[in-house]
Amino acid sequence: MAYDDFTAFEHRGWEHLVQPYENYFVRLTAQSHGALLDALGVGDASRLLDVATGPGTLAAAAVERGATVSGIDFSAAMIAHARQTYPEVEFQVASADKLPFNDESFDAVGIAFGMLHFPDPEAALAEAFRVLRKGGRVAFTVWAAPEKAIGFQMVLKAVEMHGRMDVALPAGPPFFRFSDPDESKSVLTEAGFADPQVIEVEQTWHIAPPETPFHSLLRGGVRMSALLNAQEPPALLKIEREVKASAARYMQNGQLLVPMPCVLASAVKR
Repeated sequence: MAYDDFTAFEHRGWEHLVQPYENYFVRLTAQSHGALLDALGVGDASRLLDVATGPGTLAAAAVERGATVSGIDFSAAMIAHARQTYPEVEFQVASADKLPFNDESFDAVGIAFGMLHFPDPEAALAEAFRVLRKGGRVAFTVWAAPEKAIGFQMVLKAVEMHGRMDVALPAGPPFFRFSDPDESKSVLTEAGFADPQVIEVEQTWHIAPPETPFHSLLRGGVRMSALLNAQEPPALLKIEREVKASAARYMQNGQLLVPMPCVLASAVKR
């Protein structure tokens, strides 16, 4: 299925979310970067491609290990921010399904929380396979299912209780498709990779009250933000209050500590 409207919708969103994403998500998603780089075997002299690099934090973590890194993202605003923050990394605007690199150019391809945003994740993995050398590795992270990634569960349950899920948004691929380990293994195998492995990595969302996961998702993302902004104002207020009540149990020492694990899938090019 083609998702042209979805791609345009996502692109418009990310072009305007550099600082909100930094504020609400970077410290959370960076918690799994070490595990992702371990799965890729990234170390001194590794050549890594960071696909959907966003603000460039995975790329920077790889540089700290001695790797040579290229990062790509379809958002020019994200790339401009990454270049300014990490000038030692080669960043460029490009699409995951049309990589501007020669065959067998990299030892590793990492995709941190990008797969759920791609309109055609199979095409992105085909491109990753093409640019990897034999013996090279691919790995991606995605959110765990909502029953484990509690911040999503709180908000989605509150929408179901007080609002509407069937709002007018561009049709897109399932947000939690690759939360299923079998689905992650399958898509890697079908792309030609071997020995797929899937693990869960613990992450914790540190949120300072009075904000909750409601505010993080409302302001720091694209699809969940659009879902919330499409609600009627009275319903949105009820959703906000419901999430606040649900989040109270995760308060520790003046902060919300919300479980937000991710799924980490990896494989090798034989």
